[in-house]
Amino acid sequence: MKGFLPRTLHPGLQILLLLALLVAGACVGYAIMFGWAKVGFGLSPEEMGKVMLNPTASPQAWGLLMMAQGVLLFTAGTGGALALASVLGYGWAEYFNPRRLGAGWWLLAAAVLIVVILPFMSTIIAWNAGVHFPAALHDFELWARASEDKAAVLTKFLTRFSSVGRFLVGVVVIALVPAVAEELVFRGVIQKNLVRWFSPHMGVWLGAAIFSAIHFQFFGFVPRFVLGLVLGYLYLWSGNILVSMAAHFTQNAFQLLILYLAQRGQFGWGFDPDSNDALPWTLVLPSLLFSAGLLYFLYQRMTAPAAPTAMLTLSRAGVVERGRDA
Repeated sequence: MKGFLPRTLHPGLQILLLLALLVAGACVGYAIMFGWAKVGFGLSPEEMGKVMLNPTASPQAWGLLMMAQGVLLFTAGTGGALALASVLGYGWAEYFNPRRLGAGWWLLAAAVLIVVILPFMSTIIAWNAGVHFPAALHDFELWARASEDKAAVLTKFLTRFSSVGRFLVGVVVIALVPAVAEELVFRGVIQKNLVRWFSPHMGVWLGAAIFSAIHFQFFGFVPRFVLGLVLGYLYLWSGNILVSMAAHFTQNAFQLLILYLAQRGQFGWGFDPDSNDALPWTLVLPSLLFSAGLLYFLYQRMTAPAAPTAMLTLSRAGVVERGRDA
């Protein structure tokens, strides 16, 4: 497949090109959003803007915001990343999956890891939520907390699932689309090029920092950074974007499921999924140990040399099995 630009394009230029393609994808997304709002909701761009600024005042707001979030993230993130691979002359699988999936259970193991690590992550979430900036940054801290409180109100509005249908829409828009789009962008393009530019570990750590910073949640930066490290190493070790996508989707979908069950009163013991409090150490310590063990297990399996495969040849003596490297 021949592209418009050489495959040897400098990693920094590939990241800059990605940014340009993200903007182009966002422009396409806004065009789709405005058209969908007009046809599906009967709203002009001006009316759409008013609804989005004050969603609690309109019965159409939930569907409109879900549509806008899903469309924009898909066209900008997924579209931008896939377009970059095409411009460079790569097939999508060739660019994002430099290695074939070693085994189907890798996806399941990545999903299990994300669930197992959640109690340990709760301690990091609790610490980061209560952190205070130096006195010189007091005004910035007040602004940051006010911004995050405002974002939390919108998140609560979007994750108020009054029916199974709304929950399923939430799984697609809040869990599936971000898992695909963000993994293609942050692991598939940004981390990949940072690894080429610097080194494997530097690429993973810088990619995780960018992944966390781009969400503009200062009091959630560290837990999202740690999540970015886990996703980054899963991609680095496996060489297959499906592995980090599976982990990312599980992270989002499992939290939505817990929230949905709590809203339906399935947690009679008073569990609050919106709380930033750390879980008990009786859960945190096993979580840390099992997570570390599972990470080491996955590292060993994913980075192990491929086993030689057998090649059958026909001779006068019959079928002869000859070994060859995969």
